[in-house]
Amino acid sequence: MASVKICALEDLTPNEAVKVEIDGLSIAVVRDSAGDVFAIGDTCTHGDISLSEGFVEDDTLECWAHGSKFALRTGKPITLPAYEPVPVYEVSLVDGDVYIDPAVTLAV
Repeated sequence: MASVKICALEDLTPNEAVKVEIDGLSIAVVRDSAGDVFAIGDTCTHGDISLSEGFVEDDTLECWAHGSKFALRTGKPITLPAYEPVPVYEVSLVDGDVYIDPAVTLAV
């Protein structure tokens, strides 16, 4: 599958997560305070909770239900109770628009 246009970069509020659906995949999209954009799996691996409803802090996204924090760059859990990573998807910016390729997961 090719990259999918999600939105204009200016539509993403810094330090807030937004949930998008692409071909049945729930993805949390985050623009950090430096302007970088990340796309990670939206479902917490600990409790089937939407991460996009959580809290962005620095380079992490925290699950609102149990406090697990996931690294935006790697998808790896930083704090318990989660111990399994979430997928991280390739993001590209083209002419001020945000694109995600759901077929390309990044491993770090």
